Amino acid sequence: MTERKANDRAGEGVAEDGQIRSGPLAGKTLWQAIWIVSLPVLVQQMLGACVGLVDKMLAGGLPSDIVVSSFDGLGIGSYVGWLIAIAMTGLGIGGQALIARAMGSGQTHEAARALGQALTLGVLWSVVVAFVMWWAAPGLAQICGLQGEACTACVEYVRMLCLALPGTALMMVGAMCLQGAGETFWPAVIGVVVNVVNVILSWLFSGAVIEIAGHSLQSPLGLNWHVEGIAAGTVAGWVVGGLLTLWVVIRGVKDLRLTGPDVAIDRRMSWRVVRVGLPNFFEGMSMWLANLACLWIIGLVAAAAALSGSIWTLEGLVPMNADGEGLVGAHVIAIQWESFSFLPGFAIGTAAAALGGQYVGAGNEPMARRAVWTCVFLGMCVMGLLGIAFILWGRAFTSVVSDEPIYLNLVPDLLLICGLMQIFFAISMVIRQALRGLGDTMWVFWITTISSYGVRLPVVWLLGVVLELGLAGVWIGLCGEMIIRAMLFMARFRWGGWASRTL
Repeated sequence: MTERKANDRAGEGVAEDGQIRSGPLAGKTLWQAIWIVSLPVLVQQMLGACVGLVDKMLAGGLPSDIVVSSFDGLGIGSYVGWLIAIAMTGLGIGGQALIARAMGSGQTHEAARALGQALTLGVLWSVVVAFVMWWAAPGLAQICGLQGEACTACVEYVRMLCLALPGTALMMVGAMCLQGAGETFWPAVIGVVVNVVNVILSWLFSGAVIEIAGHSLQSPLGLNWHVEGIAAGTVAGWVVGGLLTLWVVIRGVKDLRLTGPDVAIDRRMSWRVVRVGLPNFFEGMSMWLANLACLWIIGLVAAAAALSGSIWTLEGLVPMNADGEGLVGAHVIAIQWESFSFLPGFAIGTAAAALGGQYVGAGNEPMARRAVWTCVFLGMCVMGLLGIAFILWGRAFTSVVSDEPIYLNLVPDLLLICGLMQIFFAISMVIRQALRGLGDTMWVFWITTISSYGVRLPVVWLLGVVLELGLAGVWIGLCGEMIIRAMLFMARFRWGGWASRTL
């Protein structure tokens, strides 16, 4: 009998003492496990956010006659990047939940099979997604109203991303599976390498000029691939990330290693991965479409403000120019800052997912509940402090990006509204990820969808369009809905039957 099979037989059923039986979290205290999982994820997420900022800086450093069109093309292309991530995350969540339970009970062979099936399905699915997005790129650009150089830039960006989707699948799905096992160090290291490759090669390929402390940095390669060059850097990073992830899982981490037989299609395990992950895919699509609808509503608010010549803010009416420009920009600036508050919440939520799933696998439901509630409390503290910063220094945050009067009038209000709701954001984010890690993905899908379409969009429409409360009204609806969503997630976690769910 091999060592792996011996470990599996010893771990059949549940752990007698209710403790995690295998993986990096075995034998660790609750707080040790939370920090082991969350800190590397936080580093990884921070670097990812900074790369997005660098891409915008590179687009701004392109020749002046194509900057506007490049920003438009890159913006829609980035939205497609989000859609690609949604497509990959479903399988990652399926593998993550199954691996967490298997590691908690000590069934390492079961965990390896789940890892292999998630990676195989991810690569196959990525080929389908790449084919669809390649041919859909021109139509997507036209639907979004892009023309001329902006349309060309968008198509170039999207099609370049399609070339690396198998590598993207290995990197994203592999990272989520490793996180389910409690291994977050290697995904974080890979994230650092990917981001460094992305930034350097995007600069070298694009021909953009970067201004730093009064000095201009010009690519020594002399290439001028512009937006396509920015995408090429991203593609190179994804390919490197996919290869490094494959190397890590083949080399193995504590109690989890991928072997050849694990990647051969296993109908039973493949179906389990898909069954758990599919609701997460639909949840992501639901959120994506809801956010698209919010952008459409903001367009209506901008048109109405242009006609009236003013827009409502928390401090009263302020002048609005005749073309209504500035609202989308203010919305994007506020989201950019808001996203930084989500990073610690996401990292802590990842810890909740891993620990909750592993303790359920060990047969210790009380400890699973304690782990998740501890993570919720920690998330509320951290994100609550960031919310206070948004409330106190919203104008200063805005001026870092732009000193345009329209932004200084609007963005601080949005950050104030966002800051007041950070605690509810934290509750929703951490419990949502915990339920995913526990395999309760169908309930996560229904809660997110019902809350988004039954509460968020109607309230945003009512406050922003009907009551003419402007962009501040839109954000009151967006952030206020998180109170309802947080309560629904808390109710599901408190009284739901996730612990007895068979994955």
